[in-house]
Amino acid sequence: MRNYTQGLIDYIGAATSPIQAVSTSVSALEENGFEALLMSDNWKLSGGGKYYVRPYPSMLVCFTIGTTPYIQEGFRIITSHTDFPSFKIKPDPEITTHGYLKLNTEVYGGPILDSWFDRPISLAGQVVLRSDTVFKPKVVEIDFRDPIMVIPSLAIHFKRHDKKEAEKNPQEDLLPILKMVEDEFVNKDYLISVLAKKLACDVTDILDFDLYMYVTEKGQVIGLDQSFISAPRIDNLAMVYSSVTALIESSHYDGISMAACFDNEEIGSTSKQGADSDLLHQIIKRIGHSLNGSPEQIYRLLDQSFMISADGAHATHPNATTSCDITNFPVLNKGITIKISAKQNYATDSVTSGIFQQLCHKAEVPYQRFVNRSDIPGGKTLGPIATKYLPIKAVDVGVPMLAMHATRELMGVKDLEDIIKVFKVFYENKA
Repeated sequence: MRNYTQGLIDYIGAATSPIQAVSTSVSALEENGFEALLMSDNWKLSGGGKYYVRPYPSMLVCFTIGTTPYIQEGFRIITSHTDFPSFKIKPDPEITTHGYLKLNTEVYGGPILDSWFDRPISLAGQVVLRSDTVFKPKVVEIDFRDPIMVIPSLAIHFKRHDKKEAEKNPQEDLLPILKMVEDEFVNKDYLISVLAKKLACDVTDILDFDLYMYVTEKGQVIGLDQSFISAPRIDNLAMVYSSVTALIESSHYDGISMAACFDNEEIGSTSKQGADSDLLHQIIKRIGHSLNGSPEQIYRLLDQSFMISADGAHATHPNATTSCDITNFPVLNKGITIKISAKQNYATDSVTSGIFQQLCHKAEVPYQRFVNRSDIPGGKTLGPIATKYLPIKAVDVGVPMLAMHATRELMGVKDLEDIIKVFKVFYENKA
């Protein structure tokens, strides 16, 4: 059997921003015969085909088409998200303080701030360059790879008098250090000049950038019995990797199998590349039209479709057991987690939960349930957002994990293997 654990660790190591996450997935798809589509092209799809479309740099939709009339089977969709909590570099970010050159940043999502201290940090994302066509500037991906920054902790000796220690201020306490500089150093446009040198272009060619901080530490297998995966960005790159891998490895079923990887889930999904848009619905309609489906047939197709919204799930913390529900408490390596919410923060209902349970039985993997404590509001994930525009049956699931939103998160080796098994059964329609 393929070593999915090492595959995930390698994927996370390459997927250092949402943009790099999509590019790494695209490379795997192209290596396995998937054909690229452009939103601006006229799509000509056929039975037995394998395709992907990248509407925006940080969003990906890939799918396979069966060889029999697709209208009889519908879509099998797994959604996930390519983004993760981080810090984004602001424009004109250079700050000089007592000879230290720092960068000004903005918090992205909800990171555990303390986990960013004293880590080796790099930058990845994209740079926008001047072009001859105003509405089509050149966009270049960039990843420094090397640890070029650090956010040092305040020594404990000074914390005795620091009444604000419990509350970190990201504008003051979490600015990364790049280097030491002399008094005569001019910091304006320093980062732009570094980018220009790395891209071998002129400083004046750089119009703007999207750069995100990430820790450069590699993922690894840990535990006395090697049963845990400790790595950055598990939430939610583990589900991106699992859904795309399962799609690549699955045999074609008679309908259409799809993995849809959105951006901006960590900040509410309300963007053109997020789940809170009509873009996935548009893509599905375009697929139907390309296969000569009428609007009526497409509506019938959606009635036969099913969505799995895949995102990390909270496992019970052994040192904080009161943070979980008193009867529903997932743990690592004991099964895929079905997420349930009376507030409809998750798309799961009793019917879709039952469908997923039967998929687990077919795949011969265990499952668990997650429900928030009644005095904890909890968050919302992709399921109810995506189905607002694409009203099909859906379930929210994920692998249980600890330290969610820390720079290093923890999940189970067996859970990764199990969820890929379930995803493959789902895509192959063997239930």
